[in-house]
Amino acid sequence: MTAARRAEARGIVRLAALGLVVLVAGCATPTGTVVLLPAQDGHHSVLSVKGNGHEVLLDKPYAAAETTTQGPRAYESSKTEVEKTFGSALAAQPARLERYTLFFTEGTDALTDESKATFDRVFPDIAKRSVPDIVVIGHTDSTGSDPLNDRLSLQRANAIRDEMIRRGIPAADIVAEGRGKREPLVKTAEGVAEAKNRRVEIIVR
Repeated sequence: MTAARRAEARGIVRLAALGLVVLVAGCATPTGTVVLLPAQDGHHSVLSVKGNGHEVLLDKPYAAAETTTQGPRAYESSKTEVEKTFGSALAAQPARLERYTLFFTEGTDALTDESKATFDRVFPDIAKRSVPDIVVIGHTDSTGSDPLNDRLSLQRANAIRDEMIRRGIPAADIVAEGRGKREPLVKTAEGVAEAKNRRVEIIVR
């Protein structure tokens, strides 16, 4: 083969290889799917999906992106598609964490009348969870000394825990803590009797 023919053959091989690279690069292989679900609390959510120098912004319920080797591609999903594709995974999720706040009369572990009604709503939530995990955290306002408030906050938490146990919740499922005046719901000057800080928070998960 002459030198000219060899050079021509090498050129054909290089062109063929280049064509193969272009062909491979042009194939976007799917790698996953991201769907923005409606927020349970009704809040507006936005999610950014990035990849390979590209970005897709999901800014409404069921907005979706297929992730590929070339970057994300936007598309519209639906409740039906989500249930069909992700139904088993969604069903396996633990129940959503719920938080309840109960308020107390000043200097005591007695609930306000309004908070008694709130407390009653905790038990149906616990009942629908197969393995509930409950944390009860007591707080005080900024009146009184630190040792007094530490005792009172734990006293409030234990009073709620004891009542939950009395109503049939296993003691092993409940942890009670006292935080004193360290974590106010409403920040005040020292010595201010703020009703919203005299509280117990119940976290159910």
